[in-house]
Amino acid sequence: MAAEKDPGTAGEAAGEATGETTGEPGGQPGGKPVGEPKKRRAGRPRRLEPETIVATARRILQEEGVAALSMRRVAKEVGTTPMALYHHVRDKDDLLMLTLSGTAATVPRPELPSDPRERLLAVTLHMHGTLARMPWVVEVLSLGDLTDKGALWMVEEIVGAGVACGLTPAEAVRAYRTLWHCVYGDLVFRRAMERRAEDPDRKRYFPGMLTDADAAELPHLVALADQWSELTEDYDVSGQLSAVIDGLLGRAGRADGAGRERAD
Repeated sequence: MAAEKDPGTAGEAAGEATGETTGEPGGQPGGKPVGEPKKRRAGRPRRLEPETIVATARRILQEEGVAALSMRRVAKEVGTTPMALYHHVRDKDDLLMLTLSGTAATVPRPELPSDPRERLLAVTLHMHGTLARMPWVVEVLSLGDLTDKGALWMVEEIVGAGVACGLTPAEAVRAYRTLWHCVYGDLVFRRAMERRAEDPDRKRYFPGMLTDADAAELPHLVALADQWSELTEDYDVSGQLSAVIDGLLGRAGRADGAGRERAD
């Protein structure tokens, strides 16, 4: 990253070259009279440390989310200008990458079982649990191809365990994506429920919107409406992911390279 320029350096060099000192003994004609108080030079700009930038961005993400993060906001909070910040960070995506980098390393890796099917479940649950404690990371990941390279060991383990269970490499990659969608979707939904719970007076539309008149078109939902909250609050992530994994592994060797069921 380019170092910031010291605006006082050029002025000092020019003064030394011409002898125009600030009243110090030996000043040449044109300098200020000896004994006159020296004019205070502009101070050196505050040096920006990457750790300070990252810590500030992470705090904003944790407290307010991605929408609140901007180069201008971070620059203001670290006491500099957006232009100076751009000397250290290319853009908002770069800032998000810097903030994500190293996050996974703060979480110890679990002991994984040797059985590949159990390892597949253990890594997926570890991924879910880690991200559940860091909802800001889930929000950042929703932006697309941003990721923490230190977290890719989980992807490697899932794909490797899938292959060890009999999936082709292509099937193992698709299995990883399915498991990631399950993890991500559950976390996004949980976060939405937490935000809604912060407003206890809000109107709850589902399943309260259902009436007996809907029974003909929505018989199962109407029958379960009174139990819906209990059933969803008791959702067992581990059990459901285990069922998804069994379904994915049950397809091992039964699909062609495009993921279609084989005729034989």
